[in-house]
Amino acid sequence: MKLFSNLLVVAAALSLVNGKEDPKLVEIWGDLWPFQGINTFAHLEHFTCLTDKDQQFDVGIIGVPFDTAVSYRPGARFGPRAIRAASQRQTSLRGFNPRAMFNPYKSWAKVIDCGDMPITPMDNTLAFKQMDSAFEELLLRRKSNHDSKVPPRLVVLGGDHSVLLPHIRALNKIYGLVNIIHFDAHLDTWSPDKYPSYWHSEQSELNHGSMLWKAHEEGLTTKHNVHAGIRTKLSGIEDLQDDDSQDFLRIEADDIWLKGVDYVVKKIMDTVPKHTATYISVDIDVLDPGFAAGTGTQEPGGWLPRELIHILREIEELTVVGADIVEVSPAFDTAEVTATNGAQIAYEIMTSMVKKGNLDKSLVKVVNTFK
Repeated sequence: MKLFSNLLVVAAALSLVNGKEDPKLVEIWGDLWPFQGINTFAHLEHFTCLTDKDQQFDVGIIGVPFDTAVSYRPGARFGPRAIRAASQRQTSLRGFNPRAMFNPYKSWAKVIDCGDMPITPMDNTLAFKQMDSAFEELLLRRKSNHDSKVPPRLVVLGGDHSVLLPHIRALNKIYGLVNIIHFDAHLDTWSPDKYPSYWHSEQSELNHGSMLWKAHEEGLTTKHNVHAGIRTKLSGIEDLQDDDSQDFLRIEADDIWLKGVDYVVKKIMDTVPKHTATYISVDIDVLDPGFAAGTGTQEPGGWLPRELIHILREIEELTVVGADIVEVSPAFDTAEVTATNGAQIAYEIMTSMVKKGNLDKSLVKVVNTFK
């Protein structure tokens, strides 16, 4: 046993040259099949960005495994892990996006997997403080392009949909008001006043159905916002009136077959100014349950993955400063279908971010914020 241990030490030492991998051994053993290796998103380099303040990047994948603000089925805390596992057929060598004619992994941008935020599942008040702090820590730092005065961008793997709020709060400190494109079966602009309860606290007002209401209340968003894929049941017409007051254009799920996908694209592009800071949020339940069974609040009659992917490709000229893919709950998934769609959506959004190129520094409203 001791001899075997010594041989392992020698082998490890021989594989390193001045602390780096031996090129010859890399040539022999460095190529892995997609189903091999440790799961990072698309086999990207992994860094624990929150503990390495010197780690710079242009686009970071960050998991936010938080789901204690859900109203129905839980389990989205395991979403980041599931989406990463489902992304394993993505690699830089086979990362060329034929719809965009572009490979986001082989371009100007440094794209990495930043790991997960260690968010408590025990106390939502503390959890949101952690998320607020973590998003600021990641975004208020210089990116890999040292000449750029624009911070890095994040693609968030949720987690329930409430994780949008701390991300928007951090982006607001950099860009000012942010446009929201919200792909979802539900409005998520529910005013807590409409759902009174004897058991009530300030924290209970914030959940995965009220975070857009909260963002509006805090003055974080513009008047150029879009819901797309909406088909939820409502408490009454008052829900729509509340939504109208928060400056959202609604695109119903049925519009995609009644009026066509080009209608959906045009409504988004006509609503959201092209050269202003925009956030894309994708609740996986925007897809039909046949393609996204692994989620907490299914709604029949949703979109097909190819329809959503086409829309994302057609709006790629927008200035996307951040994004999320949320509400993937793998315990309810079948054959990784939901998680695979989540991984594809993340890839499409990342493609748009990198293809767009460096953002114009005029977007940054707050100067001297970078650490």
